[in-house]
Amino acid sequence: MGITRRFIFPTVRIILWAIIAAALVKLAFTGADITPVADPLRPTAEIVEPHVAASAGTITNTVTVKAAVVADAATSVRATLAGTVTKLLAKDGQQVDAGTAILVITLETPVDPTVTTDPETGVQTVTENKPKVTTATIKAPHAGALALPTLKDQVVSVGGVVATVSPGTMSVSGTLAPDQQYRLLGAPADAQVTLKGGPAPFTCSNLHIGAAAPTTGTTDTTQVADTTGQSASGVVTCAIPAGVIAFPGLGADMAITNGTAENAVVVPVTSVQGSVQHGNVWVVQPDGTSVSKPVTLGLTDGETVQIVEGLALGDEILQFIPVGDGGVPDCSDPASFDPVKCAG
Repeated sequence: MGITRRFIFPTVRIILWAIIAAALVKLAFTGADITPVADPLRPTAEIVEPHVAASAGTITNTVTVKAAVVADAATSVRATLAGTVTKLLAKDGQQVDAGTAILVITLETPVDPTVTTDPETGVQTVTENKPKVTTATIKAPHAGALALPTLKDQVVSVGGVVATVSPGTMSVSGTLAPDQQYRLLGAPADAQVTLKGGPAPFTCSNLHIGAAAPTTGTTDTTQVADTTGQSASGVVTCAIPAGVIAFPGLGADMAITNGTAENAVVVPVTSVQGSVQHGNVWVVQPDGTSVSKPVTLGLTDGETVQIVEGLALGDEILQFIPVGDGGVPDCSDPASFDPVKCAG
């Protein structure tokens, strides 16, 4: 124990003091190796715009429309002659064929009396003439159930409705948003329809696209559901074939396929400014910058769009349109409508 206190402890103290002295000398001549603390107010993150390459793919332009079954509107039968109904040739509620005679309208036009003068006496004789009689037979425009509110001896005017004929057929009708209407330019004449809770999907023929019905006024229009979330710019309608059981008001999905392209150059719709015919993309340059380039557009499925001209496979473009480019589109104008910017 005496040896430890006299020799070992003093030696250890000398070594420790030597280490401390050496550290102080290094600090004095070289300085402390202190890692600088980052300024919390100085941004250090780097914003990198995501890129996407033009790729090959098969694109099918199928527009699905939320629709409903509607009874086809009755056709108005109008008078072609102003006069009096002299004969009823059909009954209210009767099933008629196209061309079935419904009623007869008679118009009596007075004829001026004939005046003759006796050459010897000079006495004039007035002879009354019978009125000129004109008749018109009004016929059913097509087959269906006849509604005939007109009565015998009723006076009618030209163009007045004297009867209606309900065809007894039904159609599927739905509203179109502007982007859907653009995608259906040159649409086919039929669609695949699935009725809610109804039979298997079937082909609905005689597809027709027209202007959206007015929301006010007294015009007799067919009411259809608008579930697109956007202002309706058109109405699509097709005829339910005979033999398909359906009921007015029944919900339906109408799928309209308007073209397919295989091995096409495709990019996301978020990369393209514009959605129909012509657009712009931003091509990534070797130095990392991007340059706007016009392209010709083809089919779209709502997520990707076909590039007909302007890009080659593998070309790198910005995945999203640069903020501030292109301005703010007028979403109420179909000519400048952009589905990406106007979706909200």
